[in-house]
Amino acid sequence: MNITHSSARKLGLVSCQACHLLSRTPKTRSHEAAYCPRCGEELHPRKPNSLLRTWALVIAAMVFYVPANVLPMTITSALGSVSADTIMSGVIYFMQHGSWEIALVIFTASVFVPFLKFGILIYLLLSVQFKSIKRPKDRTRLYRFTEAIGRWSMLDIYVVTILVALVKLGFLADIEAGPAAIYFAAVVVTTMIAAESFDPRLIWDVVEDKS
Repeated sequence: MNITHSSARKLGLVSCQACHLLSRTPKTRSHEAAYCPRCGEELHPRKPNSLLRTWALVIAAMVFYVPANVLPMTITSALGSVSADTIMSGVIYFMQHGSWEIALVIFTASVFVPFLKFGILIYLLLSVQFKSIKRPKDRTRLYRFTEAIGRWSMLDIYVVTILVALVKLGFLADIEAGPAAIYFAAVVVTTMIAAESFDPRLIWDVVEDKS
């Protein structure tokens, strides 16, 4: 039995992003908006300016990533001495003291995962812009993977928050979150919004247009 596939776009349908109702693509003038007949949400065949917004957010996240790694993540005061640690100096500290598990968690959440998300999002953007038809299913899986790992990138912020709360209870030592924590949180939030802004249906539009 032959199975044929047709996309909503090919059939002249548009899906509402709020209630997922499929309706005929309304014929409107270029400056007029179309609305869902069921819930009243504005209808868009694809996310508006998806590539442009995703590029802007990825670049902004990469800019935030620099101070997130250069500035101190934690500032520790103990017996009159003050020390400031960046993400990497914290990783090295835990490695030197035999806490490989903690060092691995911090390195993965704070260094590896953001780089991985940058790489995947840039790859997806370039593949759509250059109208690549190679391995669309794998690229869709990459997009889902990027969405899934986004929430775990906040792990480093959680660790710092817990450390601050615990050490604040002591009298001889004090620890505060450094300025890098704000930039790192900005990196995480910006990359999550960037992943949400990217429309994975654009991957399949190119394949459909060339078939």
